[in-house]
Amino acid sequence: MSQFQIGDIVETIDDVIKGRVNAINGKDITIISDDGFPLVYEPHELVLMANDIRVSNFDIARIKKEKEIPKRKKSTIVKPKERNAPKMEVDLHINQLVKNPKQLDNYAILNLQLETAKRQLDFAIAKRIQKIVFIHGVGEGILKEELRYLFNKYENIKYYDAEYQKYGLGATEVYVYQNP
Repeated sequence: MSQFQIGDIVETIDDVIKGRVNAINGKDITIISDDGFPLVYEPHELVLMANDIRVSNFDIARIKKEKEIPKRKKSTIVKPKERNAPKMEVDLHINQLVKNPKQLDNYAILNLQLETAKRQLDFAIAKRIQKIVFIHGVGEGILKEELRYLFNKYENIKYYDAEYQKYGLGATEVYVYQNP
């Protein structure tokens, strides 16, 4: 049975419409608006107005929460150019390159890192990979400078600091210009 009776004063939840219940037919409740128009609603779309006292804020908040549509999660928009260009990452930290780095001196470590970088860069150029990120770490900056010296030997590349949010200051991104 409906909580509404003919003659009750009601307001709609979703609109600013107030009126008097004129007829109840099953789940359909017909009201006559203050403007004189007959409108049909279901019981869950109406709020009973008792003696011109409005419904409490608690009831309104509860009803709004029931009707609220969950928000979509924001999706990150990837630019078409970034979507089609796979990034290759090369970690040049010595513990990623050899099993026991303590057996090597600083000169041997630096040479191994530079040889790895050159080999990976040549591989990326041969396989037509446009973006390569060399993770070198922050340290004293010696490896970073040596990498930039190496990159200057190539004509068809440009290099710059990699994305700060992802790598911080310890990575350099190389873009390879592809010949048509």
